Amino acid sequence: MKTLLLLQLIFFGCLIGQSPENPDTDKTLSPYFFINSDDPAVDKLPLKSTSAEVNIVGVIADVRVTQVYKNEGKKPLEAIYIFPASTRAAVYSMKMTIGERTIVAKIEKKEEARQQYEEAKAEGKSASLLEQQRPNVFQMNVANIMPGDIIKVEMFYTETLIPDDKVYEFVYPTVVGPRYSNQPAENAPASEKWVENPYLHEGEEAPYSFDIAVNIAAGMPIQSITCPSHKVNIQYENKTLAMIKLDPAERKGGNRDYILKYRLAGDKIQDGLLLYKGEKENFFLLMMQPPERVTLDQIPPREYIFIVDVSGSMNGYPLEISKELLRNLIGNLRDIDQFNVLLFASASSVLAEQSLPANEKNINKAIRLIDEQQGGGGTELLPALQRALKLPRSEGVSRSVIIVTDGYVSVETEAFDLIKNNLNRANMFAFGIGTGVNRYIIEGMARVGMGESFVIEQRGGAEAKAEKFRQYIASPVLTQIKVAFNGFETYDVEPSSLPDILADRPVVISGKWRGTASGGISLTGYTGHQKKYKKTLNVSDYDVNDSNSALKYLWARHRIALLGDYNHLRESDERIDEITQLGLTYNLLTNYTSFVAIDSEIRNKDGKSTTVKQPLPLPQGVSDLAVGSTGMLKRVRSGVGTKTSLGTGGLQPAAAESFDELMSLQGGVMGKVIQKISIDTVSVDPNSLQAGVKQFVADHISELERCLGSLLTRTSSVTLVIETDKTGKTVSVNISKTNITDPKITQCLIRTIKKWRFPKGNAKITCTFRINT
Repeated sequence: MKTLLLLQLIFFGCLIGQSPENPDTDKTLSPYFFINSDDPAVDKLPLKSTSAEVNIVGVIADVRVTQVYKNEGKKPLEAIYIFPASTRAAVYSMKMTIGERTIVAKIEKKEEARQQYEEAKAEGKSASLLEQQRPNVFQMNVANIMPGDIIKVEMFYTETLIPDDKVYEFVYPTVVGPRYSNQPAENAPASEKWVENPYLHEGEEAPYSFDIAVNIAAGMPIQSITCPSHKVNIQYENKTLAMIKLDPAERKGGNRDYILKYRLAGDKIQDGLLLYKGEKENFFLLMMQPPERVTLDQIPPREYIFIVDVSGSMNGYPLEISKELLRNLIGNLRDIDQFNVLLFASASSVLAEQSLPANEKNINKAIRLIDEQQGGGGTELLPALQRALKLPRSEGVSRSVIIVTDGYVSVETEAFDLIKNNLNRANMFAFGIGTGVNRYIIEGMARVGMGESFVIEQRGGAEAKAEKFRQYIASPVLTQIKVAFNGFETYDVEPSSLPDILADRPVVISGKWRGTASGGISLTGYTGHQKKYKKTLNVSDYDVNDSNSALKYLWARHRIALLGDYNHLRESDERIDEITQLGLTYNLLTNYTSFVAIDSEIRNKDGKSTTVKQPLPLPQGVSDLAVGSTGMLKRVRSGVGTKTSLGTGGLQPAAAESFDELMSLQGGVMGKVIQKISIDTVSVDPNSLQAGVKQFVADHISELERCLGSLLTRTSSVTLVIETDKTGKTVSVNISKTNITDPKITQCLIRTIKKWRFPKGNAKITCTFRINT
């Protein structure tokens, strides 16, 4: 079926490609297949090798990535290379080497770094620019690579390794997979241009070589080392030191993530305190391991609060999945457990004013209550969370809050704050229900709650996810945890409070300290049978070590990641300024800061060069259909479909049963589904701005149509409340009412409107848009 679909796309695209009217009309921003140039003077493959040298000391990995570019053609080049990194990576340095000259990069604001780079390129100077396009996607630009040049660019980052089930895992991502985009290329912001990148065909080897070497200084005897992703050679210098080198047969192994796992002898994990004293600030990292074994008498009593979304968006299919899930979760509670159910829509109600024993009578009562729900009303998540956290709680009982929702709310930041500030009161887990879940809030709630997120897209998936959840929370060994710093002055500590310690999940705390490295750190809580627990660590037992300088980068990276989560959901100038300042202060790559290195020598006299985008191999196991299927659709839309230009995409073609359905999935190519958005009502406070605002919206409404690609319902509507400042700049956009169930569409509408600048004047604008198909 897949082959047939692709052949149909090729044939159809060739027919359309015979008479293009406007080749760039509706051209989307997506990847495409690489076609080598017929011009022998241009080297289309300037990246010759990429390698990594990894040094793991204790729980910190320090990584040097080296990219070597060589121009084997006859024209000056600018090379653009898209590559991935760990989401935990704190990139703190970059340098460029040309022959005998080495230039250390500077950290600058993103716009300023780009401007400096473009000016250097135009002046004929060799330069390199490292930008973050996503927390785990980077872009390297290298300008004015002259014929015969060899330019080496080195990037340095660090990250913390947190063991899971007593296994340490280091992952080095190697290739960015193709991203689907239906965004028009013509108006796409610079931050999204990286998506439009060339790819090699399925099975083609990377045109550059790949190498990685890892040195482990565990500080404790190593029990075992495995590399499930690549063939490696392992050498032990002694019981605590090991060197892992890539087998020569893997020189083209840069098409899949490199994964290295190791255990320490006796299944121990590193714990203790790392201290660093800087010129202006001092940093610490504390890691405490849970008990080695979890026995039944170590498990404290458990209480479960189920917060269930029964709003209008959950009506029908999503609510049926929720009922299946809750019957499974509640029906399998133990007699010694306690539980409660809180239902929410526009308002909330509880099964009982305090948790009930999980006996047969109460379980049946809860299941009947849930089965009676039909779904209706708004989605007031925040008050529901607040009410749940205020429910009476017995001392020494491990409480877990389980949120079941599709996440169609606009209070993500407030929900994040509430969860983050109550980690020591409850463990937070989020179940996303439905095929169009708002994953931002589902994953974000779990992340700030230091818990786990689960997404159930279809019936039959509830049982497996429920079992995974039970295994995850089966063994809380310490609950109601508090950390006290006695005589050790700390500040900017993350996290601000702690969830329960589950089996084999260490406690990790980082922050800053003042004064002398003395005093103690106490960890208290309750173990099984409500026994009080206390462990104290003497700070003076640990050395202040200059080799722990990575702590400042790791602390700043954690703070940046948390701010980035908030900002991704609701952009804030204050958060952008804080992230930018953290990047500049700690010399870190962020979404708003970049590294730029510029050679002082003018090497390309006329400043002219050919820009080439380094083609990427498809990740191992990914077929051409990940790029080719929607690539054909892109060419069909723009009228340039040919056999050699099938590119762009990420559609999952296996979900389409026919060519017509495949077309309809792409938002109505060739008239299968045509989306039209119109203004239903516009009201403005103050009324004096009504006419100007209504005309402005009418002039810009077509910009919203690009957001409707996956909307297949007959008629939909959305009401948005927009606030502007005195200059007309959009300061906030919130959904008041909608029957659109795909959050990607509503988020796209909000992002688009946030870029609008209305007629001048502080205003509150309420717009209802109608979408007809």
